[in-house]
Amino acid sequence: MGKLASKNIFITGSTGFIGSNLVRRSLEEGADVHIITRNRSNKWRLNDILGDLNEYHTDLTNYDRLSSIIREVEPSIIFHLATYGGDPSQKDTKKIIESNLMGTVNLVNACKKMGFDILVNTSSSSEYGIKSKSMYESDLLEPVNDYGVSKAAATLYCQAIAKKENLPIVTLRLFSPYGYYEGKNRLIPSVILACLEGKNPKVSSPNFVRDFVFIEDVMDSYVSLTETSDLLGDIFNIGSGNQHNIGEVVKIVMDLTGKIVKPEWILASKWSEEPDKWEANISKANEYLRWGPKFNLERGLAKTVEWFAEKRFLYE
Repeated sequence: MGKLASKNIFITGSTGFIGSNLVRRSLEEGADVHIITRNRSNKWRLNDILGDLNEYHTDLTNYDRLSSIIREVEPSIIFHLATYGGDPSQKDTKKIIESNLMGTVNLVNACKKMGFDILVNTSSSSEYGIKSKSMYESDLLEPVNDYGVSKAAATLYCQAIAKKENLPIVTLRLFSPYGYYEGKNRLIPSVILACLEGKNPKVSSPNFVRDFVFIEDVMDSYVSLTETSDLLGDIFNIGSGNQHNIGEVVKIVMDLTGKIVKPEWILASKWSEEPDKWEANISKANEYLRWGPKFNLERGLAKTVEWFAEKRFLYE
């Protein structure tokens, strides 16, 4: 049992990479976990634990059905992770806005009728856009794509209504999480799986930079929020606080797997919207949440490679 023991928790986006990890962490800590799924949801990340969950069927854009579920569940903690558009293949602008902004608006409005201890909105470093230095929560938001725009709008809505109506709504602005159950087409899983199979990983460019943060550290940030009070509309960067380029990531994975492979770099130069700096300033989370990453890139990747080697059958 942990800090979430006996808590009544409602999680959106439960079938996704981060959401599924949060579902598992909540169960491990003894929480009563409620999730919503859609008819077309792929539940492969949750198949082995579905019997331990309270599952409801709806879409966040269906306000009436969502409100009915919230009234039935009466959650004290809401973790909001549902999103659309983060994957490059998800390009429907209308759906991006409806899912990320209107879905968030519906969830907040449904929950505020019942009251709650805390609602944690999950946002993205994509909201910042291109910066030349480490990113602070107070920086001007200058997103360069529809996804970043929609996430920024949802964050601002949460912040505004939290302050206007004195509601305990907090936003975690995630940088580049990696780890267990991440999609196989994303950078780190694709490189790991290729190396484990003795194949040359196909990678965009060694020079792209990101602030990679290990999934266990991300989970700790959510749990830490449930122990705080008087946070009304606050936003916290969740990253490692250090950027690394893709070339470093690939080399570490190759060394960890011990495979003799050679990365095949697809791009000779950067995309026009690729920054030279992509790094979170995490001092605010350090101060207010007493949170900081426990895993550096090498340790996080070592645990990730170990997990993928054991769970490779999930990706076949």
